[in-house]
Amino acid sequence: MAALPVFRWHLAPDGYATYRQLRARGLRPGGQGVAAQLERPRRRRGPLVAYLYRVDAAKPVRPMTPAKWAALAKANAARRLCPQCRRDAGYVIPPSLGTCTPCAFPDPCDPLRSS
Repeated sequence: MAALPVFRWHLAPDGYATYRQLRARGLRPGGQGVAAQLERPRRRRGPLVAYLYRVDAAKPVRPMTPAKWAALAKANAARRLCPQCRRDAGYVIPPSLGTCTPCAFPDPCDPLRSS
């Protein structure tokens, strides 16, 4: 098996792109393997590595189906639901708190929230 071509950071030839660069163009690798890699040297540690794919072999991104949109909406709604008060917080509840802000930091002056 031949080794992958290795390019220095910012010196990859045209025709190669990282996964994120492909996504920005509306493309996906489409089953092709890694074609090359970029290496950015670092002091005292191993180099940063980015894998490159051939742009000419990339395929368009598949469109989202209605079922996928519905599943994504349901998952995002679940991330907004407070497990303590069972209300929609209107924002994604931070995992560090685990509850909505009013439940995590109750206001002693609020008669509706006092336990």
